[in-house]
Amino acid sequence: MIIFDLTCARAHRFEGWFASAEEIARQQVGGLLRCPVCDDDAVTVVPSAKVRVTKGATERSAPPAPKPATDRDEPMAAGLPAELVDKLRAIVRSTENVGHRFPEEARKIHYEEVPARAIRGQASKEEAEALRDEGIEFTALPPFLTREPH
Repeated sequence: MIIFDLTCARAHRFEGWFASAEEIARQQVGGLLRCPVCDDDAVTVVPSAKVRVTKGATERSAPPAPKPATDRDEPMAAGLPAELVDKLRAIVRSTENVGHRFPEEARKIHYEEVPARAIRGQASKEEAEALRDEGIEFTALPPFLTREPH
C-alpha cells in the first residue's frame, strides 16, 4: 500500500491508502475520491511532510502505519472514538431525509413557510452555493456518518 497526503478544494488535509499511483488516478477520474470532511471531489495529492532518515547503512523510519480501515472499523478512519461515531450516526438517522428536495425544503424552513425540523438530503454544488448566498446555514455530512455500518 502507498499512503498519499491529499487535500480538497476547501483545504481539508487527509491521508489515502492506495495500491498504486495508477489506482489513485483511476479513483480521481471516476469521481470516487472524496474529502471525508466535506465530500468534495476536487481532491489532489500534496507533498508529504513525512520524512525518512538514513543513518549510515541502517535506514530508520516511522513505525509501520496501521492497516487501512475497513467498513467494520471505519470510525478509526474518521479519527473518532467508535462510541462518538455511533452517537453521531444516531443523530443523523433522527433527521428527515428529504433527498434531492433538500434545497427546496431548506428554503421553506429558512423563510418560515413550514415548521422548523432537522433535515438532510442532497444538493448540487450550484444549489449549495445559492443556499449559502441566501444566508441559509447548512453543512455537508461526511460520508462515514451517512453510510449504514455493515
